[in-house]
Amino acid sequence: MYSFDSKIRYSEIGKDKKLTIGALVDYFQDCSTFHSEEVGLGFEYLEKEKKAWLLSSWQIDILRFPEFGETIKCATWAYDFKNFYGYRNFAIIDQTGEYIVKANSIWFFMDLVAGRPVKIDESQLKGYVREPMLDMEYLPRKLKTEGEFIKQDRFLVKKSNIDTNNHVNNGQYVKMAADYLPDDFKIKRMRAEYKKAALLGDAIVPAIANNDNEFIVSLCDEEEKPYAVVKFE
Repeated sequence: MYSFDSKIRYSEIGKDKKLTIGALVDYFQDCSTFHSEEVGLGFEYLEKEKKAWLLSSWQIDILRFPEFGETIKCATWAYDFKNFYGYRNFAIIDQTGEYIVKANSIWFFMDLVAGRPVKIDESQLKGYVREPMLDMEYLPRKLKTEGEFIKQDRFLVKKSNIDTNNHVNNGQYVKMAADYLPDDFKIKRMRAEYKKAALLGDAIVPAIANNDNEFIVSLCDEEEKPYAVVKFE
């Protein structure tokens, strides 16, 4: 397991003084990046190999959001690798040792030259120790997009949305989607499925479905094919 301690900052909270869902995803992404760097499989290694780990899906279960000024532990570990997929758990743990957020994520290993996923070999696994799976409910990677979707105004991908892989960062899609949530919506679970990468200048056309206790945001291209689908429960 890799972990780091942090204190919830003002820049990470919403108007309720609690960590936002976007900032939560940033914590998890930073944690996995730090983990890879610590075991020697980070930026320098991946750039040399012309490879990248890209996110396929998130499932984040929230018992409660940490509050401004609260000290937390952010943790992650890999629990399995199959073909070109990697499976990683995350958690936020409070000062009493209680889990307050649990998450599962599925990643795929990408050959940036060939532009396709490639099988993981032992050289990419040498630093990771497989840990037991976190005790949580595991839902399918693919999301069902049921209900009546209402199209929203298009917007363009900005420089601030782009990461080191030169496409929209996975956390940015979550932040985009969260902007459409009703003010009184209390997130207990967030799931996201990533379909294809949006690039600088691409148009994103959101479509929204509100199904009882679920709020689904499909972030699509101009042909209504999704870049990412985010479901809030």
